[in-house]
Amino acid sequence: MSASEPIQMVDLKTQYQAIQSEVEAAIREVLDSNQYINGSAVKSFSNHLATYLKAKYVIPCGNGTDALQIALMALDLKPGDEVITAPFTFIATAEVISLLGLKPVFADVDPDYFNLDPKDVARKITSRTKVIMPVHLYGQTAPMEPLLALAKQHGLVVVEDNAQAIGADFTYRDGRTAKAGMIGDIGCTSFYPSKNLGAYGDAGAIFTQDEVIGEMINTIANHGSKVRYFHDVVGVNSRLDSIQAAILDIKLKHLDDYIARRQAAAAAYDRGLAGIPQVKVPARAPWSTHVFHQYTLKVTEKRDALKEALQAAGIPSMIYYPVPLHLQPAYASYGHKKGQFPVSEQLAEEVISLPMHTELTPGQTDHICATIRQFYNV
Repeated sequence: MSASEPIQMVDLKTQYQAIQSEVEAAIREVLDSNQYINGSAVKSFSNHLATYLKAKYVIPCGNGTDALQIALMALDLKPGDEVITAPFTFIATAEVISLLGLKPVFADVDPDYFNLDPKDVARKITSRTKVIMPVHLYGQTAPMEPLLALAKQHGLVVVEDNAQAIGADFTYRDGRTAKAGMIGDIGCTSFYPSKNLGAYGDAGAIFTQDEVIGEMINTIANHGSKVRYFHDVVGVNSRLDSIQAAILDIKLKHLDDYIARRQAAAAAYDRGLAGIPQVKVPARAPWSTHVFHQYTLKVTEKRDALKEALQAAGIPSMIYYPVPLHLQPAYASYGHKKGQFPVSEQLAEEVISLPMHTELTPGQTDHICATIRQFYNV
């Protein structure tokens, strides 16, 4: 593929073509089995994902938002209980907190890695705080050890929003490692098609090492039922269908290769964008590998004009996220004001994400970098 061919923000078509025969065979196997709900394909994927994550319990569900909601439902929280999370993320993280009658409490993020700032989290803990919900934004984990220390000190549960960082490795200070999502008490992920491990429709999963929590999550996701037609708690209907599970089982085998390709593309961007004063390439946290769900720059000058210039050159880009959650109309009733979360607000004005997927070629990354250098006359 040459630089002159259309550049996609996410190229799912070319990725599919590389595994087409595997995927189609897996789908045919599901169709032949007639097991469309909770079939063998779901069990196979759950077991393989559990092995990959080193998780005792993996509970697939309908989507990533359901995963977050079910995780919180499993914790026996009361209306008005507080969940601390970041305002610089997709709304689903805070949305599920509000939907359950809980109170989202925002803590600002770090200006370098864009994840929860433990110092601000510490300032936001009250007697009503029950959960810390870090988001592993763009593909690397939040600074989990200080967050875990806060949770232990105050008797809190840590629920990881791992929708963007599946496959990332977290390293503790003592050298131990864990996969993103397996550091706190519960991990949640999305298999939305554009994710690093993406289905061909909606899908999600929840994972934990805790037997009691794992059984409760499994029960809640299945109408609050362990035995059919007998319902122990009020639950939801959130299941991963067998066709999506079969597709994910194939793609899981390729996940580490997909991550390596994304990291190679990120390294090419780093080299091509070096020395541009107005552009800061993504910082890598010392405690986490980066799986580059997004390759997100901080641009200190003319961010919006750069986006327009890229578009004019046939290069897509996205701003994740243009309005922090505390300034969204949906959260106006909480009375937040501009200036309360200065890092999140500044990032919303500065970030821009470049095309990032497994099929990016050196010619394409060179073309994108050259366009940015030309824009800034560097």
